[in-house]
Amino acid sequence: MTDRRQLLLDAAIRVLGTRGLRQLTHRAVDAEAGLPEGSASNQFRTRDALVAGVFDRLVEVETVAWQRLAADLPPGDVDAFVGVLGRLIRQLVGEGRVVTLARHALFVEAAVQPALRGAIAAGRERLAAWGLPLLAGLGSADPPAHFRMLLALVDGLFSNELACPEEDFDPESAVAALLRGILPG
Repeated sequence: MTDRRQLLLDAAIRVLGTRGLRQLTHRAVDAEAGLPEGSASNQFRTRDALVAGVFDRLVEVETVAWQRLAADLPPGDVDAFVGVLGRLIRQLVGEGRVVTLARHALFVEAAVQPALRGAIAAGRERLAAWGLPLLAGLGSADPPAHFRMLLALVDGLFSNELACPEEDFDPESAVAALLRGILPG
């Protein structure tokens, strides 16, 4: 990805995550990126192309975050996994809040724009390529099903914490409870 393209996509994520989908325009992205008017439309001819590019960039950013946090994760260590996932969740509702809000805006848009569903499914597959082996290493008897459960829990934690932040937010407890329920003794 070119630096200019990445700059535009990161600016689009900021627009989407701070102002919402209705405000995601080529002009708003240009302004947010500090680039001349027309820069975003030169890279992304249509709004749909811009939205698709934003989604791909979101998957890239979130995948890098997951991989960075889990780089030194000891295989088979449930407690370490809970800690890493808890830190990631905290990061994505804290300093990464804008990225998470942007992703959620696109998920909502996918409910009425079927074209986005394919991109979401592809993004989920990229995450699964990373997550399924981790769950298998933790002893999961059904990594694909357990991965879907874990993603649902994480998305629920994101939604609740973004909408109504709690002073004593404790994602680790929820993740540990789920893992106790799906992993062997």
